[in-house]
Amino acid sequence: MQIILVSRAGKVPKTLDLANSRLRWRVCSIGAAIVLVLAGIGASVALTVASPRGRALTEIDTLHRQVKMQDRQLGELREDAHRQLDALAIKLGQLQAQATRINALGERLVQVGKLDGNEFNFDQPPPVGGVEVTDGSSAYALPQTLDAGIDQLATQFQTQQAQLSAMQSLLLNARIDSNLKPTGMPADGYISSYFGVRADPFDGLAARHTGLDIAVPYGSAVHTVAEGMVTYAGVRNGYGNVVEIDHGNGYMTRYAHNSKLLVHPGQHVRVGDEIAQAGSSGRSTGSHVHFEVWYDGRVLNPLAYVKNHR
Repeated sequence: MQIILVSRAGKVPKTLDLANSRLRWRVCSIGAAIVLVLAGIGASVALTVASPRGRALTEIDTLHRQVKMQDRQLGELREDAHRQLDALAIKLGQLQAQATRINALGERLVQVGKLDGNEFNFDQPPPVGGVEVTDGSSAYALPQTLDAGIDQLATQFQTQQAQLSAMQSLLLNARIDSNLKPTGMPADGYISSYFGVRADPFDGLAARHTGLDIAVPYGSAVHTVAEGMVTYAGVRNGYGNVVEIDHGNGYMTRYAHNSKLLVHPGQHVRVGDEIAQAGSSGRSTGSHVHFEVWYDGRVLNPLAYVKNHR
């Protein structure tokens, strides 16, 4: 058997005669050498993988890859935590600014409401206490400065809430008391006769005058000087057309000598509501408003009340 090798370059073909024993041995030797080399390489790889040292190296490589992956994940978590802490710090700053504004408002309300500054001191927290019960477990801890700032702000807001609630109640009560207490003039005019003993304008004898006479033009508006309920609106002997208002705190006011009544019994009136028009009905010498103030069934001098202001 012969093998003819033909070259593309146009050279003379080479002929290999397999019948030649020397050539056959040479080819067989080359093939055997190749097989031995491949077998040695395979055995070396198998021994390396199968040996403890090889397995250890493989495992170390795997651990290295896992460590790198975990380190990358940890870095991502750290960056995310920093972003969240930065956002939380910004929010904390905004809340602190809001707390400062609330403090300023509270101090202003204390001044306006004429309240006790020692009782409503927004710079000091209220006294608190109590037994703390814990289960021994610990939660995730924020950085110390941020955690302390949040705790301080939470305490401050609780303090402000308690103080502002108490202040609101006091101011509301003070406002209600102020609205229920007779204050100011019932009509725009001048005082023509004061409270106390005077000469009666009809017979000249000494007589006790139980109110103030306020001279106003006929038909002038008469206003209530405090909030309350109309208990009487009609004619009384000597008073003419009269309105009486109960203010619910022991005070009662009376407005007499009116030309026209604008309210009825049972009607709720507020401070400054027009309740009548001035006139000269009843025992009167001219257009004016006779104004009386009663407290717990006793008539008082209205002068101190008409000179007050809310």
